[in-house]
Parts: sequence; C-alpha cells; structure tokens
Amino acid sequence: MVVPVYNEAAVVGTVVEAVLHAFPHVVCVDDASTDASAEAARRAGAVVVQHPINLGQGAAIQTGLAYALTDPAMRYAVTFDADGQHRVVDAAAMVERLRTEPLDVLIGSRFLDSRTRLSPLKRAVLRAGVAYTNATTGVRMTDAHNGLRAMDREVVAGLRITQNRMAHASEIVEQIGASDWRWGEHPVEILYTHYSRTKGQSVWNSVNILTELFFR
Repeated sequence: MVVPVYNEAAVVGTVVEAVLHAFPHVVCVDDASTDASAEAARRAGAVVVQHPINLGQGAAIQTGLAYALTDPAMRYAVTFDADGQHRVVDAAAMVERLRTEPLDVLIGSRFLDSRTRLSPLKRAVLRAGVAYTNATTGVRMTDAHNGLRAMDREVVAGLRITQNRMAHASEIVEQIGASDWRWGEHPVEILYTHYSRTKGQSVWNSVNILTELFFR
C-alpha cells in the first residue's frame, strides 16, 4: 500500500492502522510535511520515506511505487489517500479482482454506484475533468481523478509519473491508454468528511485540477 502524505498528522495514524488490518505492508511517502505526519505514520506501523522538499502528490506516489519495487515478493500495489476518504474494503476488493480476473490495473470510480454523496456542482466539475481526460487520452473511464488504484507489478514498474501535482491522475490514465495493460474500473465510495473537505476535497480543488489539466 502506497500512501502519499502531506500534513496529515491528525488522521494518518488512524488511516495506517485501518489499512494494516488488510495490507501487511504500508509505505507512507511524507512529502516534506511541516507537522508530525511522518512520526504519526511511523508510530502506527508504516514504513516512512521522506522527501526533503515538497514535490507534490504525483512525485510522492512515484517514490512510493519505486520503494514497493524494491521488495521482490511484491505482486500488487495500491495507492491510497492519507486523509481517510477511501475505504479499505474497496481496496481489498480491487486487489482480489486483480488476483482472479484477467486485469493488470484497476481504477476506483465513485460514479459506478450511488454510495458517494456529491454536490451537483462538484459532480459537474468532476465530470468535466473526466470528459477532458477521456478526450485527450482515448481511454473511456468514468472517474479519472480517483486516488484509489490497484495495479500489478508490471504496471508499477512501467509507470513514469512526471506530473508532480494533481494532473498526475490524467497522466496515469494516458499511460494506461498507451500501453497494452488490461484495465478496468471498480466501484468505490469516497467519504467526504469535514476534515477531508478542509484538506482540499472542495469544489475549488476540483477546479484547480481542471486548470492543471488544461495548462500542463
């Protein structure tokens, strides 16, 4: 499990503890947090890799995937946000599908069922991002900017994330479309808590993602 972390000291320990019930190996990539995120993650049982300067979520994920590849026994990797918005049961179900179905990579989608509660405006902004990504990558997905992903070792080794900020999600989709990886989507629930909204899961954050996509 790869968890990018930036100033999540208030919740990252709880997230790591929950993840460890289903995933025995968790690496948190602390992207030069200015709080006690690294200490909280380490105390909860994660391996912590730290960036000396803040590079962005895309860079943190790339660092975490590179670290995962150093374990020769690693077969699957999952990217999982540190703010508590993802559900461990969804992540475990995605890995099980990789084990049992002819798939190399699964992307979580909040639009494949009705569990995730979205405001009309946020839904519209996210849909616009999906439409742009689908048009520019040729890959038809329902949720291009979901941080919950599961992939096998071949995909982990093949990804090259160069977009350090939020546009990395579209870059991942683009690389999936340019490869022969067998991909699919999996219905997941996004938990928009008060904490996650204050940490950037607002409509304005979605607008910022769109801006990065157009100008990256």
